[in-house]
Amino acid sequence: MAKKKSTFLNMVLTLLVITLVASALLGSIYSVTSEPIRMAELAQKNEAIQTVVPPFDNVPSEEVSKLALDGDTLYFYTARIGDSIIGTAVETFTNEGFSGEIKLMVGFRPDGTIIDIAVLSHAETPGLGDKMEKSKSAFSVQFQDKNPESFRLAVKKDRGDVDAITASTISSRAYCDAVQRAYDGYMKVKKEK
Repeated sequence: MAKKKSTFLNMVLTLLVITLVASALLGSIYSVTSEPIRMAELAQKNEAIQTVVPPFDNVPSEEVSKLALDGDTLYFYTARIGDSIIGTAVETFTNEGFSGEIKLMVGFRPDGTIIDIAVLSHAETPGLGDKMEKSKSAFSVQFQDKNPESFRLAVKKDRGDVDAITASTISSRAYCDAVQRAYDGYMKVKKEK
């Protein structure tokens, strides 16, 4: 069997075929996995909403409002029993984390008091910054039943009221920044209604 001569045209055609096959495979994998990924993210948000607000009888993820802030968006999920608002879950963010973006779900009572906080995503250092998660430490408990109107959302090192995570001041500051952003957005949206 004779060996084909390697020419520029042969190399370009071979590369083109490989690229087309690879892109077709990638596209088909994306189309198969995009909906399950979206549903998993929605389930995670719904679980976080249930964690940070009292029991409700509506579907807060269907009653969402948005506020553009600091180059990103805050999402507000209203929890109701009948026609009464019992709480609002705010999906918030900060880009000040040691390893970048941190996303939280913060629950507020109608008066602005924090009910609870759940971590949605982060890339903080395992064993240090990841202690913001409830499963790893009680750091977030100090925010419960506090109203940011009188509770300063900054670490004590910055003259605030928050005890920082040991050896993880940057992550603690970022967490406070995200909670403050949620509170500021919540108060702004509340005044507009």
